[in-house]
Amino acid sequence: MQPEAPPRVALSRMTMVLNVVHRTRYTYAQPVSFGPHRLMMRPRDSHDLRLLATSLTISPPATVRWLHDAFGNSVAVAEFSQAGDELLVVSSFRAEHYPLPEEAVTLEEYARRYPFSYDALETPDIGRTIERHYPDREHRIDAWARRFVVAQRDGDTMAILLAMTAAIGAEFSYDGREAMGTQDPLVTLGSGTGTCRDFALFLMEAARSLGLAARFVFGYLDDEGQVGEQHIVGGGATHAWAQIYLPGAGWVEFDPTNRLAGGRNLIRVAVTRDPSQAIPLSGTFIGPANVFLRMDVEVKITADS
Repeated sequence: MQPEAPPRVALSRMTMVLNVVHRTRYTYAQPVSFGPHRLMMRPRDSHDLRLLATSLTISPPATVRWLHDAFGNSVAVAEFSQAGDELLVVSSFRAEHYPLPEEAVTLEEYARRYPFSYDALETPDIGRTIERHYPDREHRIDAWARRFVVAQRDGDTMAILLAMTAAIGAEFSYDGREAMGTQDPLVTLGSGTGTCRDFALFLMEAARSLGLAARFVFGYLDDEGQVGEQHIVGGGATHAWAQIYLPGAGWVEFDPTNRLAGGRNLIRVAVTRDPSQAIPLSGTFIGPANVFLRMDVEVKITADS
């Protein structure tokens, strides 16, 4: 049976002004000391997102220095001199968003039909994102991805990727587990469940099995509306999806959790080769192991036309 193609939704090119507030609170049973913490919460200016204002509040007070990581993401490193029984980080920004409609994705003529080869000048730069990162000795992910190529008899590259993206959203169940990390793609395939991070990684490995460059994206999901008749999943927290490199269009956004392509509803903060490199907030504390009580995360997004 040919996989069902995702519905194409007419998307507006209207500029949206987005207000994003990302609040993270760690609570401890007694005061502890804090080691350096690494924050990935500020997006980069680009042709599809222009920062208008940013703010970062940290308690206890911290000395903050900024850097760009190996992928060009904006990273803050916070160092503390005071102890506390809670750590509060509030990152906010206001930005103009210019989402790319799915139908506006334009590929080079030679890339519109799969298979195709990347330009020899680009291959060294995207090489690691083409490589498979997780074992698949029985080629189960290969077989899953290949069925979409077989079904798309005209070889339409975008149609293949859209069908793969839609199939993950349709065939797998979203499981908003609180455990840290991302599960192995074979676990996602076997269980048929996962989080947005798991689905993004699975799509990346499926695309890589076809020789396509793919990378991980962390950011936020504007969940104030719907996509067609479908409620979007993953709002109110951080979100994850994949980018696939397509000649003529560059890195194109694909969100398998919500069967989205292009950029609507997706607010990109950071891109990495692997999910383990994209952690919004990480660090250490010095104190008894059982003193940690809880972590609360809240993301609030409002949009003005």
